[in-house]
Amino acid sequence: MTKQYDIIVVGSGAAGSFAAKELTERGLEVLLLEAGRNITPDDFPTNFAGPKEKGIQLWARAKAAVTGQPLQSRVAFYGAQQRHLFVKDSEHPYSTARGKPFLWIRGKQLGGRLHTFGRVLMRWSDFDFKAASRDGYGQDWPISYADLAPYYSKAEQVLAVRGCPEGISNLPDGNFAGPSLLTAAEQDFKARTTQRWSDRKPTSWRYMPPNIKRVPQPILDALETGRLTIRSDSVVRRIETDPATGRATGVEFVDRTSGEVEVVPARVVMVCASAIESVRLLLNSAGGKHPAGLGNSSGNLGRYFMDQVPNLIMGTVPGRTGSEVADPLPPDPFYGASGGIYIPRFSNLTARTNPEFIRGFGFQGTVGRLYVPEGKPARYAFMGFGEMLPQADNRITLNPRRKDRWGVPIPHLSVAMGGNELAMLREQERSIREMALNAGLDIEFAGSSQSFQEEGRGAFPDADWFSRLLFRLNFRSSMSLGAAIHESGGARMGNDPATSVLNEWNQCWDAPNVFVTDASSFPTSGCTGTTLTLMALTIRASEYAARKLLAGEL
Repeated sequence: MTKQYDIIVVGSGAAGSFAAKELTERGLEVLLLEAGRNITPDDFPTNFAGPKEKGIQLWARAKAAVTGQPLQSRVAFYGAQQRHLFVKDSEHPYSTARGKPFLWIRGKQLGGRLHTFGRVLMRWSDFDFKAASRDGYGQDWPISYADLAPYYSKAEQVLAVRGCPEGISNLPDGNFAGPSLLTAAEQDFKARTTQRWSDRKPTSWRYMPPNIKRVPQPILDALETGRLTIRSDSVVRRIETDPATGRATGVEFVDRTSGEVEVVPARVVMVCASAIESVRLLLNSAGGKHPAGLGNSSGNLGRYFMDQVPNLIMGTVPGRTGSEVADPLPPDPFYGASGGIYIPRFSNLTARTNPEFIRGFGFQGTVGRLYVPEGKPARYAFMGFGEMLPQADNRITLNPRRKDRWGVPIPHLSVAMGGNELAMLREQERSIREMALNAGLDIEFAGSSQSFQEEGRGAFPDADWFSRLLFRLNFRSSMSLGAAIHESGGARMGNDPATSVLNEWNQCWDAPNVFVTDASSFPTSGCTGTTLTLMALTIRASEYAARKLLAGEL
């Protein structure tokens, strides 16, 4: 390609879609490169049979596992109707250090994992951005909540995020398009929890409704400007740089289907490929002024990689049958109804309330709304997410001996929980169990990568014996790191180029016309979903990049 674009955006998911919107609406010509395929209406068929019970789906998982998705099929809330929106593991390999498993759940299509995530979008607070100032561990973010708040509002407005203001200090209220409601069972859970523990404040999800247009709304907005070019099936292999200045000059990519290699020039490159893929791309862009990888003069590229620490509990709601619908919007014909209940972090906020660990955890779940046929016991499920501390030895590198089918070295992950995470996980499991029992819920099973316990009739009591056996055998490995699907870090922001990869504007210290705005830029992992925060970071960085580029300062 001979045309020079103002900016190339790599990746079309949560970060890349907003980068395309913000940059084109500011008058810039943008090329959006997506490694996966385009999407069509056939990817989202209407389920004319109506809702289905969401059980173990073991046979659907087994079929996926033997047809190329042994890892993707282990996602906690698997739905067979969505399997085509996850990658084939056989086509996208990665390696892990011995004894350190990591589940890398991915989607390779226009919009990326926006088609499979829970759509829960919650703000972080200065309990996250300034955590180091509170407990003395690690480094603060180079920005505060006040810096990001207006960009949170903009993302929420574009996506019509729904929620209810609650005044929770560590879960700031948002710019809500309308309320999100709790089921009667969730209201009962909330009432019983707050009555016993004044510091535990369950609230309804803050979430974005499904987009019936399927193409992410920010991309649709960008297309309306006439300044966006989209190339799907384009696997970016490296960012080209000037050997004299170290500045980016464009990117090299390979057509996923034809194998043809192309180089396209640009004035700025914005990397939005997801935490692991972005770090992989920067490492593979070594050369010239960047002998150890683009942006790696500090030696920190790939380091401080994190996920959130997961656990799961499920069971039934005594005295209730069937399922409740509390979503004020009509159910989506592909995804069904939305909504749920969220328990924000309550440990170690304004004071050290638990001496066993620092930071904390939250829970996302539903009570009474999981679909089951009328007459069957109503069900509940909660998944916990604990904050993982940044450790330099938890890292992403390139595997020196293996490449993928497009000639790119596969990523090698070496990441494990430390003592703080293990102590937190024990309390995480204990606290959700006590909340479930306090609310009068019956527990069928609960566990994590470290434990698995069944109670009463056990896990999925109505399933066949073989399904239940395999579930028990595979549960702990299916809850390893990665299962939270909130991976972050590897190209962290900071105030000092000696200890970070990016500055406060998500701009690469070593190449000022390269920006990285996905979760790889996070200095800490938090315990709340990462998606809304990386969207806000992307809007903020795009505004800055456009202003500097139009002023001739990039």
